[in-house]
Amino acid sequence: MRLTFALCSIVCSLLFWSCSKKNYVDLCITNATLIDGTGSTAVKSDIAINGPDIVRIGDLKNIIGKTNIDAEGLIVCPGFVDLHAHLEPLPLIPSAESAIRMGVTTALGGPDGSSPVRIGKYLDSLDHIGMGINVAYLIGHNAVRAQVMGMEARAPTSEELAKMKQLVEDAMLEGAYGMSTGLKYLPGAFSEIDEVIELSKVAASHGGIYTSHLREEGLGLLDGVAEAISIADEASIPVVLTHHKAIGQPMWGKSEKTLAMVEQARLQGLDVMVDQYPYTASYTSISVLIPPWSMEGGRYDKFAERYQDSILRDSIKAGIVYNIINDRGGGDLKRIQIAKFNWKPELEGKTLFDWAVAEGIEPTAENGAELVIQAQLHRGASAIYHAMSEEDVERIMKHPMTMIASDGRITAFDKGFPHPRVHGTFPRVLGHYARDKGLFSLEEAIRKMTTLPAQRMGLEDRGILKVGAKADVVIFNPDKIIDKATFEKPHQYPEGIHYVIINGDVVLDNGTFFDLRKGIVLRKKSPLAKP
Repeated sequence: MRLTFALCSIVCSLLFWSCSKKNYVDLCITNATLIDGTGSTAVKSDIAINGPDIVRIGDLKNIIGKTNIDAEGLIVCPGFVDLHAHLEPLPLIPSAESAIRMGVTTALGGPDGSSPVRIGKYLDSLDHIGMGINVAYLIGHNAVRAQVMGMEARAPTSEELAKMKQLVEDAMLEGAYGMSTGLKYLPGAFSEIDEVIELSKVAASHGGIYTSHLREEGLGLLDGVAEAISIADEASIPVVLTHHKAIGQPMWGKSEKTLAMVEQARLQGLDVMVDQYPYTASYTSISVLIPPWSMEGGRYDKFAERYQDSILRDSIKAGIVYNIINDRGGGDLKRIQIAKFNWKPELEGKTLFDWAVAEGIEPTAENGAELVIQAQLHRGASAIYHAMSEEDVERIMKHPMTMIASDGRITAFDKGFPHPRVHGTFPRVLGHYARDKGLFSLEEAIRKMTTLPAQRMGLEDRGILKVGAKADVVIFNPDKIIDKATFEKPHQYPEGIHYVIINGDVVLDNGTFFDLRKGIVLRKKSPLAKP
């Protein structure tokens, strides 16, 4: 009896000693094929996560997870950093499920010159709501110019320029990561390069970056790239040619020249990079086909006034016809697909060709221009423009300084008719381009959507798997991952992504989404900010 009691005491002591040596963490991921985001070759490893941080990579002996994921046969990599995202719907769709389901854990908003002007106040409001993903913002040049000058087509006065510089300064001190321009859009199209350089210098002084929707992506593409490179030089600021493309058949193949320009700029010491979405079609307002001068002072009301003038009307139509033939129209009304149209919602998903046929008119560029005018007179529409070549898409994508970015809008599932990039961007690169076409390795594909954009933003603890980094993680099946969204049926989630972890919490669990709002609002710390 005494012997049995003694043995029990010894066993209990050993068990207590053994347990006392164990370290408990929130989550263990075991049997993983790990791709860390740096471009290094995949390795077999385990990962331990505690709170929002990665605390160990490698042997998890003596570590016990409160939750465990067996990642046998799966790839574990950093969460994707979307450097060009339209986050405007976040206050209404804070879960950001459309982004999370394609592996995005961090997104940079405020692209194409469009953003809230009072960045600090806006970021505070997002903090209050709670975000599904980590979000950061750029200050938009178009927003700043509109605040100070409205829709005036002229250079700013010295006083107006000072006001714009102050707005950029305020935004940078409030946490903006840099400045974006939409020089193809209004009122940015009315600005000259000197104005953009002066504002970019302000962003640069705070350690910010500059992302540019170029002034032209069609016939004026080479001049647009040259302008962005000049801004990098004159303002001493890192530049991203955002959603880089060659629009319109006359420009197909010119990406060879634009990428050579990027390489030459880098050889000269300029920090120029590119981001891109993996599709041959763009998405924007139908007003992109309309001459900017016709919308000065007001894209709808002033446009309607000018349209009443017979001479101006002919000039407006001629400009639209030119763009349909040579630029974003792709030379064919079938290449212009209506996406959002409040006046005629029954046309959403249809083409300008379909609309012409429905109206009983010949589907010519001239008649297409008349339909574009009617759309603008009825408060506009959004459209998908099938006007790029696959060869250019692949050439740009392969470039080592190209990052993958969606240019997608946070979208409620089954609402509207979005571009398929809102659901498919990152899985499409991993499945179609890396795995199926062999355009580059899986490790390189992941580098383009993790460390490369994270480093561009100056994020040291995201976009990479390492001890001490934030636990933003994607776990996917490399044999199954693929986009499903199409231009005909855009509302389809991708396949193959099993888990998404944001700041240590599993928000996509074996395909089941949980609206946990575990993202945080990121604010860049300016070196000029007061302690």
